[in-house]
Amino acid sequence: MRRAIPGAAATAVAFLVAAGLLTPSARADSPALTATVARASVWSSGYGADVTVTNGGDAPASGWTVEFDLPEGTAVSSHWSAVKTQNGRHYTFTNVSWNGTVAPGAAQSFGFNASGLGLPLNCTVNGAPCQGGTPTPTPTPTPTQTPTPTPTPSPTPTPTATSTSVPPAGPVVDVGTAAELRAALASAEPGQTIRLAPGEYRGSFVAQRPGTAERPVTLTGPRTAVLVNDGPSGSGPSCPVPTAGWDPGYGLWLYRAPYWNLTGFTVRDSKKGVVVDASPHVTADGLYVHHVEEEGVHFRRSSADGVLRGSVVEETGLVQPGYGEGVYIGSAGSNWGCHGNEGGADRSDRVRVEDNRIGPNVAAEAIDVKEGTFGGIIRGNTFDGRGISGQNSADSWIDVKGVDYLIEDNTGTFAAPGTFTNGYETHNPATTPAFPNGCGNVWRGNSSDLGGVGAYAIRITSTSKCPGRLNVVHASNTVRGATSGLTNIAVTP
Repeated sequence: MRRAIPGAAATAVAFLVAAGLLTPSARADSPALTATVARASVWSSGYGADVTVTNGGDAPASGWTVEFDLPEGTAVSSHWSAVKTQNGRHYTFTNVSWNGTVAPGAAQSFGFNASGLGLPLNCTVNGAPCQGGTPTPTPTPTPTQTPTPTPTPSPTPTPTATSTSVPPAGPVVDVGTAAELRAALASAEPGQTIRLAPGEYRGSFVAQRPGTAERPVTLTGPRTAVLVNDGPSGSGPSCPVPTAGWDPGYGLWLYRAPYWNLTGFTVRDSKKGVVVDASPHVTADGLYVHHVEEEGVHFRRSSADGVLRGSVVEETGLVQPGYGEGVYIGSAGSNWGCHGNEGGADRSDRVRVEDNRIGPNVAAEAIDVKEGTFGGIIRGNTFDGRGISGQNSADSWIDVKGVDYLIEDNTGTFAAPGTFTNGYETHNPATTPAFPNGCGNVWRGNSSDLGGVGAYAIRITSTSKCPGRLNVVHASNTVRGATSGLTNIAVTP
């Protein structure tokens, strides 16, 4: 607090200010943003980075813009929790709706994946250097002035526990505890946004309330909002169904909850990461899924038209390596008795997996495309094969048993440790009802580095099992470090 200036001295100071002979030391409160870029992980052909915007000032910032240049040979391949624009090698990131306000002493974050190893240059935040500009000199006080104390930044806010688990009603529901999150999921309405505060949320989180095409339900939060499930516990049914007293150990489980958007947050330290059951039209954007016992993200029980975009999946299969897929689409035919709910098959069709980084240390395939699924798109992803286990036939980036998938513009690498046979493989399991499994898939524009270990970039197991619906490998695919070559079938121009 500013001290009062006694009588005559105050009058003298007022006169000098009025005459323009003395500049008042008081100033309006203002934000002071800085930004740091930290590489969260690095692989042979790129890296993932977290960018943290911190407010060291004494007033909230109502929005932020981070800009930087990347050197020749490095580009942003995907991003999350920000809006990106690009002009040549210059990148601009602005806040999204939920992370634009930065309170004094607090921080917001976003992230990106880079192809290439060059680091950002000429970084600015709201036009000032990211590391902070030169401080404005404080006027030297005269005998009649008292220095204004420097404001102490408020501590970074953390979720505050409340005595109630009932979330407030309205289009946006802010949650800060596990109990509030469970209550918000249980009462979610079409068009509602559930917004996670930074912090750790422990327990079982199940969504069973549907959104609609016009009004999806959104669950969103920063990467520092972390869902953790220490389960499983209790006794459940032979086929997974939400059951009182049973926790399957999933980090986040959507069950008969179509039209949900999941954005920005982290899921870790769970039996499975994100499981989408009987929930079509679910979009996951900018998630970070890591350190899970089995698979990272699973579209199951005819969860068609799903999307996984701009996300990072790594460190999966920590307990069962052969079941540690990064992304799992559909179900094996042997499990259709549980998970086949359309014509006897798990028709998780038209799932799109785009612009993600999957690996390293994904113990099974980066993506396992199961039999009976049709028409998906796998595009623009980065696969890091380090740590693939070889267990349960897991020895490639993608195993395609589905039909009519487009696989294009992906970048895959392999280096020790790990077991690696081919970059992409097809297989043709027989099922009832019968489908032409592992047929009609197209590879185009993929770049593969097999590390001197893998045989083919793309190995087609059979042509005789796909009459009239052959797999196609275009000449736009490239390979290096292969012991046998690009593919074992004729290349299509």
